[in-house]
Amino acid sequence: MKNGTEHDMTQGAVAVPLIGFTIPLVLGNFFQLFYNAADSIIVGRYVGERALAAVGTSTPVMNLVILLISGLCMGASILMSSQFGAGNYEQLSRQISTTLLSGCGFSIGFSVLTILVSEPLLRLIQVPKEVMPDALAYLRIIFIGILFTFIYNFLANTLRALGDSKTPLYFLVASAILNVLGDLLFVAVFGWGVAGSAISTVLSEASSCLFCALYIRKRVPLLCLGKRWFVFDKSLMKKTISYGSTSAMQQVCLQIGKTIIQAVVNTQGVPQQNIGHAMTTFIAQNKGAGKKERIRRGFQSGIGIELVYGLILLVLMYFGAEKIMGLFTSQEDAQVVALGRSYLHLVSWMYILPAITNGIQGFFRGMGDLKVTLYSTFMRSEERRVGKECRSRWS
Repeated sequence: MKNGTEHDMTQGAVAVPLIGFTIPLVLGNFFQLFYNAADSIIVGRYVGERALAAVGTSTPVMNLVILLISGLCMGASILMSSQFGAGNYEQLSRQISTTLLSGCGFSIGFSVLTILVSEPLLRLIQVPKEVMPDALAYLRIIFIGILFTFIYNFLANTLRALGDSKTPLYFLVASAILNVLGDLLFVAVFGWGVAGSAISTVLSEASSCLFCALYIRKRVPLLCLGKRWFVFDKSLMKKTISYGSTSAMQQVCLQIGKTIIQAVVNTQGVPQQNIGHAMTTFIAQNKGAGKKERIRRGFQSGIGIELVYGLILLVLMYFGAEKIMGLFTSQEDAQVVALGRSYLHLVSWMYILPAITNGIQGFFRGMGDLKVTLYSTFMRSEERRVGKECRSRWS
């Protein structure tokens, strides 16, 4: 049943496949940031500040929906990894079809709901009246494409559950390029403004779904289910909902915490999270195969990789603080540079802690204990809130 596109992590070395699995995830997240930034850059340049504000104010709501869907798919992929590692292909087949059918139904219903409540949501986050029409148009068009967002995340997470993290990256890169070209065509050439940018995003997401589906049909026989795509297993549904909803809550709660304190989501923590996700797949496959020793070694190797990355960040941010600040402000503004340098010198020592946290969360996700990761996320969100209050009182 297996071929060269899947990667069985229950055999061979431990650290090398973890690193190899992580790199495409990291690159994929950077391309996702580029994907999201393209709308803002092109709209701001060719339409104006009001349109840019509309896209910017819609982003937190859009991100929450995307994280909810990706969290659901991530939870289901843990079950798939365990089934794949155990060699239980019949159950894996039913798991995949059940997840797809239920996810499509959920996505369509959720799409209708979010389109209806878009305006109240934008009012809730206090979007200015002058940008409300553009923000509403952008968000509603994006929500029309929720089904495509789910299908891509489902297919990408399924491939990753089978040990293939490279192929979803290729499709994400292609989708990002198409998104930029679509933005230039619909916004700069046709002059469709914010709506054109949203249409480009939906079409590029649809293209990534098509690419994934065609690839699976040609190269991944394990996922060519035929009529079995329409099999719905109620017994698997309950566990899928449990895993998916817990994982989704974790993703959403973390984003809500960031939104509440108006934190800027930077790229520094992205690779740490991806290392944790790689550990999840590795540990879930070996849990399914019943290989406790490889689980232990995988956890140790994953924590080691996290610590190495954290130390690299520490060195780069501590000794390169002044140059980093120079990217965002003029060197003539000595006071701003000095304050930024002091801040980076302090926070650079803190990246060791989330490195360990993400590694531990990756372990518990892989073992199927998602409540631990959810509780830790609640604590992190609360810590951010308290930290924000303390800083505001002392400022």
